[in-house]
Amino acid sequence: MQIKNIIPRQILDSRGNPTIEVDLTFKDGSFGRASVPSGASTGSREAVELRDGGLDFHGQAVQKAITHIYSVVLPSLANHKFESLKEFDEHLIKLDGTKNKSLLGANAILALSIAFAKAEAGSTPLYEYFAKQDDRSDRFSLPTPMFNVINGGKHAEKSADIQEFMIVPTGLDTFSKKLQAGSEIFHTLKKIISTRGFATTVGDEGGFALPPHQSNTDAIELIIEATEEAGYKAGAEVKISLDVAASELFDDESYNFKSESKKFTSDELIDYYSSVIKKYPILSIEDGLDENDWSSWSHMQSLIGDKVLLVGDDLLVTNTKYIQKAIDEKACNAVLIKPNQIGTLTETIEAVQLAHSNDLTTIMSHRSGETEDTTIADLAVGLGCKYIKSGSLSRSERLAKYNQLLRIEELLKKS
Repeated sequence: MQIKNIIPRQILDSRGNPTIEVDLTFKDGSFGRASVPSGASTGSREAVELRDGGLDFHGQAVQKAITHIYSVVLPSLANHKFESLKEFDEHLIKLDGTKNKSLLGANAILALSIAFAKAEAGSTPLYEYFAKQDDRSDRFSLPTPMFNVINGGKHAEKSADIQEFMIVPTGLDTFSKKLQAGSEIFHTLKKIISTRGFATTVGDEGGFALPPHQSNTDAIELIIEATEEAGYKAGAEVKISLDVAASELFDDESYNFKSESKKFTSDELIDYYSSVIKKYPILSIEDGLDENDWSSWSHMQSLIGDKVLLVGDDLLVTNTKYIQKAIDEKACNAVLIKPNQIGTLTETIEAVQLAHSNDLTTIMSHRSGETEDTTIADLAVGLGCKYIKSGSLSRSERLAKYNQLLRIEELLKKS
């Protein structure tokens, strides 16, 4: 596999901010195109997303990263043949030479990595290609979707404290049925919110943004009401997942839940979660504590880890170093997988492999600033992730991933 040409460009993501798209062509004519997302609620240990600063696009332009592709990456490829995606990714990592990909930018590196994978896959379905990277070509499973139906936190200002309230149709047997349930519950929720005189505006990930003065438990109860009214059984067929994004609520001393006019210590917040999971059908709690509070994570896992999935996102940033630390310290039992947190597909695959080999549940995830690229859908299937987060049941950049999973389901049925 010898690369003939790379064309990077600046496009806009779902928030109207610049991001990178890359076209990559092999000498045999094989072609791959990839675009990368951007997060708003980001972990401090994530790989660096290189931005220009300055005045253009309020400092969010990505021309520096694009320039590096032309000036650093392309010259390094002259007469260079790659035997695998891993070899190409390792070449990019070596070119960058930093611990956090701050020279070339993780956004540039990931776009190149995904474009290479798509070109190498050729006519092979991308999920099959990823399965081969993980040595599991004969074992395909569709992930259960986690639909973000109510947005809070950084995704919908002045709404609830918790960043995401998700419905998870665990009790239905096909992906298409799960997608139908999500759609029906979402539209029922919209009707309920509207009849109560609230606006049905949506946040960055397509979920409804509740009006001010609504508590976190108000949001949960609204979701349960919508689930039942749509004809599904809360708990038996549909569960609820929470992404707290606790690092965004932490001020070095306590967690400030403004919608409930309460401040919690770590132990008090764990007690709060304990009461919530006793009262409601909660499947998972993501980033329930600050990303640096490792001892409290371990304490939380020991207290409620047998009752609920405790998902590390900002804590682990799709990095095998921190996933291994979580394994050693028994800090959580599930891992969120975001390729742009680490910067290459190879490292993403290694993170999933480490998690699975230690019985940690994996959840493939989008970011709040997304593109039409559907790679994470194929990754989730090819790597055997149990769940996928792609946002709500509105906004086409979210639904693109769910629609791709419908296509994959169709292909798997035929085979």
